[in-house]
Amino acid sequence: MSHAQHAVPRRHSGDTVVVLALGLAAMVVSMMQTLVVPVLGIIQSDLEVTTANVSWVTTATLLSAAVFTPLLGRFGDQHGKKPTLVGVLLVMIAGSVLAATTTSLTWLIVGRVMQGAATAIFPLALSVLREEIKPEKLHGAMALVSGTLAFGSGLALVGAGLLTQGSDPDYHRVFWLAVALAVMALAGVLFAVPASRTKTGGRTDWLGAFTLAMLLVLLLLPISQGHEWGWTSGRTLGAFVGAIVMAVVWVITESRVKEPMVDMRMFAHRPVLFTNLAGLLLGFAMFTQFIGVSYLVQMPEDVAGYGFGASVLAASVVYLLPTTLVSLVGAQFGGVLVRRLGARVTLAAGACFGVLGFTWLSAAHDATASVIGAGMVIGLAISFGYASMPALIVASVPAHQTGIANGINSISRSVGSAVASAVITSLLASKTIPLPDGMPALPQESQFTLSFTIAGAAFVLVVAVALVGLKAAHAPRTPVLRKVTQSGTPQSAEVEADAELV
Repeated sequence: MSHAQHAVPRRHSGDTVVVLALGLAAMVVSMMQTLVVPVLGIIQSDLEVTTANVSWVTTATLLSAAVFTPLLGRFGDQHGKKPTLVGVLLVMIAGSVLAATTTSLTWLIVGRVMQGAATAIFPLALSVLREEIKPEKLHGAMALVSGTLAFGSGLALVGAGLLTQGSDPDYHRVFWLAVALAVMALAGVLFAVPASRTKTGGRTDWLGAFTLAMLLVLLLLPISQGHEWGWTSGRTLGAFVGAIVMAVVWVITESRVKEPMVDMRMFAHRPVLFTNLAGLLLGFAMFTQFIGVSYLVQMPEDVAGYGFGASVLAASVVYLLPTTLVSLVGAQFGGVLVRRLGARVTLAAGACFGVLGFTWLSAAHDATASVIGAGMVIGLAISFGYASMPALIVASVPAHQTGIANGINSISRSVGSAVASAVITSLLASKTIPLPDGMPALPQESQFTLSFTIAGAAFVLVVAVALVGLKAAHAPRTPVLRKVTQSGTPQSAEVEADAELV
């Protein structure tokens, strides 16, 4: 069944309500990634498990997101975005309730796997925006929804810190917060988001989904667990080799399937390929700032000779929340820049702010004002990146591939975050301060400086990607659009609007 046979006229009623509902849903996505970070120690203590075992509470969500995001993004393109959104939110609510009520690590990990499916909400939300929002307002809507991702991460940190204060902290409250917010998001989607305007139909490429899932699991598992396993251990190296093999298998599979989950021509399309590379680098830099600053400010100055001895709550509220607030506000300016200057220039401008922020953080992280100020500059960089990447993707693929294309871009950011976590953890553990027996090892200050320098270099690469790699992003656009237009879908106005975003 063709894409054109499913098209119905575009509706524009209640645009603001739709954007707000999808923004709330997207905020829930990012909260699932960082919600447990401040309470991992509490979970480990309550459940009496090892550090290696409790790390699966975060790894499980990462792997689940990698598996389900592209599959559900494609499923939404085929069978309707709204029912897919509703289904994902129901699964997430069930997983959150399970995590909030269990005292078993096994069932907690199962709940986190179910929560990981929520990552698919973001690409589905962007697909809905492309269908329902007027072309001249699309860039601003995407920027707002994208901006809620960074805000959600900060809100999760603050919420987790507040809910676990006191002498007898209970991590279950954090998951009840997830339940409440997910129910609100579900209500918003049910009442504000209209039924899908287009459905491509077709069969689900289960073989392609399975091979891509295996590829991502084999890639992300050693990245997230390499520090525990050892970077030269047989398990780590074997998983990386397996990822390379599965990458070849996946490409061969998708090249031969009649209706592939990922159109390899779209995947290799220059603007899509380089936007995904930018997403990976942005995810790396963003998570480096989050985890690096969080660890840095909690270092006891009287013992380590640096740091501020901040609590988990103070680290979240005082040092990280300003970054997320700037990201939320800056996303709106990013949307304006996308419309006036183009997404490529906006991405480059944001990356320049990122270079400036990490240079500042590397050189002067011995004062509270410097750490907060540098973080706010980095937050502006993140917001511009989040505003520009969806615009680049939407302008580079036909409408019926929006979900899967943005799903792959979301995964690229997740991979970048996972790499950042592995790199920072390894760097901080590689050089420590000699301390008396019985005291936990503390990293040398130089390791934080090195981490921030590497993140700044990542932003330098984003500048290069934007100015060089994406320079001809609009050139390959015409033949792809002609093919869609010839199928009978009335997309001329949308095509012109998309082209302006680049």
